[in-house]
Amino acid sequence: MDCTDQMLERKESWVLKNEKLLKQGVYVMDINNTYIDEDCTIGEGSTIYPNVWIEKGTVIGKNVTILPNSFLSNATIEDNVTIDSSKIVDSIVGVDSVVGPMSHLRGHTHIKGNARIGNFVEMKNTNFGLGSKCAHLTYLGDSDVGEKVNFGCGVVTVNYDGKNKFRTVVGDGAFVGSNVNLIAPVTIGKNALLAAGSTINKDVEDGAMGIARPFQENKPEKGNQYKNK
Repeated sequence: MDCTDQMLERKESWVLKNEKLLKQGVYVMDINNTYIDEDCTIGEGSTIYPNVWIEKGTVIGKNVTILPNSFLSNATIEDNVTIDSSKIVDSIVGVDSVVGPMSHLRGHTHIKGNARIGNFVEMKNTNFGLGSKCAHLTYLGDSDVGEKVNFGCGVVTVNYDGKNKFRTVVGDGAFVGSNVNLIAPVTIGKNALLAAGSTINKDVEDGAMGIARPFQENKPEKGNQYKNK
């Protein structure tokens, strides 16, 4: 059997799988352009848009929406979740969560539920607590995040020193401002606040504010001189 025959055979198996899912109450919008392996399960009431790839024993709950251009491999997606144009590998997304667009969850990440993972967010080997939010342009690696934590734009966990990887711990209710670097190993306490633009390399106790940035200096007329030179 050549490559063309193998692909035709696999294409036929995908179509048969999609037809089976339709009979089980799953709305597969385009059975010819949706790729779901036989060992994957999808709950009743879920909707799978075209150009979605689901493989390696992925389990999807009820009333889940998987929007176009998503890739799921060995993933568990619990009930009432929306996945928008995202990649989820070896990870779990808890109930009532929204992921994407353009998010990447990998390396045994666990989103606990009622979470918001926004556009261009990557998580690796991270536990993300109930009701926490990470809206955009952020990397969380090797992290343990509590409940109802909010991450601003551009937050990075600096988890690798070139030889070893270290964990970051963020307590319940913490607020992490935009463009914060968290240099692991570091622990951020419950209800702590990290000021935007800070590079944090020391633990921050419960309820405290961590701020680590230089003071601003304004130089009169230097802006005009630069633009007019």
